Amino acid sequence: MSSKVACKFHPDAPLIEDYRAGDQICSECGLVVGDRVIDVGSEWRTFSNEKGGEDKSRVGGAENTLLGSSDLSTIIGPGRGGASFSSDGNAMYNNRRTVSSSDRTLINAFRTISNMADRINLPKTIIDRANNLFKMVSDGKNLKGRANDAIAAACLYIACRQEGVPRTFKEIVAVSTVSKKEIGRCFKLILKAHDTSVELITTGDFMSRFCGTLSLSRDVQKAATSIAKKAVDLDIVPGRSPISVAAAAIYMASQASDDKRTQREIADIAGVADVTIRQSYKLMLPRAAELFPQDFKFTTPIENLPQN
Repeated sequence: MSSKVACKFHPDAPLIEDYRAGDQICSECGLVVGDRVIDVGSEWRTFSNEKGGEDKSRVGGAENTLLGSSDLSTIIGPGRGGASFSSDGNAMYNNRRTVSSSDRTLINAFRTISNMADRINLPKTIIDRANNLFKMVSDGKNLKGRANDAIAAACLYIACRQEGVPRTFKEIVAVSTVSKKEIGRCFKLILKAHDTSVELITTGDFMSRFCGTLSLSRDVQKAATSIAKKAVDLDIVPGRSPISVAAAAIYMASQASDDKRTQREIADIAGVADVTIRQSYKLMLPRAAELFPQDFKFTTPIENLPQN
């Protein structure tokens, strides 16, 4: 008899493992199917209030292959008894810092990438890709003189694009400590120096995330996706960024439905200015009848849609 854990409503759906909570979750409906049997947490627990108490852990951190063997180290605990000290009273055994400066740079950059990714809820696969990219850039020495934080932010931006879950520059800047201009420069230099390619972003890359954050219905999201795609295919919005076109399409679809959103609400989520949405919307409005899907149920007719 098979002991495979599966969702009772979606037996064939893959399960998502939440390592922090220790749950196995159905990817279709979100049902918590089972708990992890193996505890991957600390082997020991200490309830001592002393900050300098003995470390009960018998294992070190996970090995990082990007650092070679420099992340494997031995920590010598505090000496106890006369055998630990010389005749002068000095400790006979000391911890020695053997991490090279290049590896220290990598360690700090990996920590920066991980912190930024955590703040915008990016999965570990993107963190790993960004770490590999930073290692490649660091070994190539083509970006000497650039701030490591800017390079790390650019690597995270590229990793998001390569993994098919792009984030806007403004989202990366919001969790970084460097300017958008500096991240943009590093982004272009990395693409040029390391022959790295990224897919062109489209309106569809942001649609589901923006609509989900705005709590819009599936019908409005479907209409907004159709509006944005047709507007691009018909060349109604030439030169406009996919983000501003997606935002304008969401505004148009929501205004035609009973689930309306203002330009300010959408602008805050999309990270663009109100006037940017307004400009794209004005270009799309005269041909709105061509853009909406045929099965869309209008609450507000096209002729009654806002003119700006």
